[in-house]
Amino acid sequence: MRPRWKHRSIRLRLTLVYSVVLVATCAALLGLNYALLYQSLYRNIHGPTPDEVKAAFIDQPAGDPKVMAMHRDDAEIARLRAETLLNTAGTSAIALGITAMVGLGVSWVVTGRMLRPLRTLTAATRRISQDRLDERVALTGPRDELKELADTFDEMVARLEASFNSQRRFVADASHELRTPLAIVRTGAEVLLAKRESTHEQWEAMAHRMLTATGRAERLLDGLLALARSDSGVIADKPHDLAIAAATALSEADEEAESAGLSMTSDLRSAPVVGDPVLLDRLVRNLVDNAIRHNHPGGWIHVGTGRRDGEAVVTVRNSGDAVPPAEVDRLFEPFQRLTSDRTASSRSTGLGLAIVRSIVHAHDGTVTAAPNAEGGLAVTVTLRARDVLSAPAEASDPGPAPSGGSPR
Repeated sequence: MRPRWKHRSIRLRLTLVYSVVLVATCAALLGLNYALLYQSLYRNIHGPTPDEVKAAFIDQPAGDPKVMAMHRDDAEIARLRAETLLNTAGTSAIALGITAMVGLGVSWVVTGRMLRPLRTLTAATRRISQDRLDERVALTGPRDELKELADTFDEMVARLEASFNSQRRFVADASHELRTPLAIVRTGAEVLLAKRESTHEQWEAMAHRMLTATGRAERLLDGLLALARSDSGVIADKPHDLAIAAATALSEADEEAESAGLSMTSDLRSAPVVGDPVLLDRLVRNLVDNAIRHNHPGGWIHVGTGRRDGEAVVTVRNSGDAVPPAEVDRLFEPFQRLTSDRTASSRSTGLGLAIVRSIVHAHDGTVTAAPNAEGGLAVTVTLRARDVLSAPAEASDPGPAPSGGSPR
């Protein structure tokens, strides 16, 4: 019986449960009513007690009319009492049976109406597929548990739709970005091999173009791997200081900034956090690289770290072209660039800020960006701070102080 019960529909099980509860409640009420009726029938508060009756007729002969009348009355009362109790029991049983049948039907209808949202949710789930993620339950009605379940399901499908769309766009953009350097290498080799006589200078020029193209592909693949690693959510739990990460990033980028004619300033104060040191270093380095590559000659970069309201904060500001506020969020998507002017550097892969956002989300932090009034961008990353580091260190300004550069 038990395996069969498990395979019954939830509607049938709820109907049976409701019916059993209803019948049990009615039976209890009828039983209580029967007990009260029994007590009232066999109790006469105004008449003499049986002992008083026996004492009054103890000296009367058995054939006395009064004694016989008394016995007849006792027999009639006993018959009426038994008949009343029997009729009441039969009527109660019939009423209980009718109540059980009506309750079964009403419970079946009510349960069906209660479970209708679940059937709607099931139908929507069956319609949803990878190519039909725009389907929604859109359940209407009061704000109850089933409405909350349907809304939660809609939110989940919306996240899946956004994830699938982002994945499709990412794959398309990645294949396009990888196709470009490979096409350069292939075209250069085919053109050079097609020539009957190629000079040493031509072979050398082609080698340089191939090195540039393969370097771009290598940086792109490195960015894709970093993005995949940060998206996986596998994060180490080690103490690290964003000030040290910023000092290292500025030191490594000093030569590139100098060749671009950029002035760098910094205000590095201790910003201890817990996370993956490799990803945290990559986060700050990407912010600095993005500020250098999307700048203009003679511009400026300012990097600041510290603690604010119990959180670790790193801010990177840079000069550059004006950024429309409506386009800021799009820059955090993979391969999304503002204009072709912002990709003047051949080292740009279009993944810098996307990797930053992914690493920040993996560490349960927040990243915001806002355009500067005079041009350029200000990116702020906020992570949960760690109170004490195992090996605290003071970070100093690795770059030269600018002459007239604005640290805004």
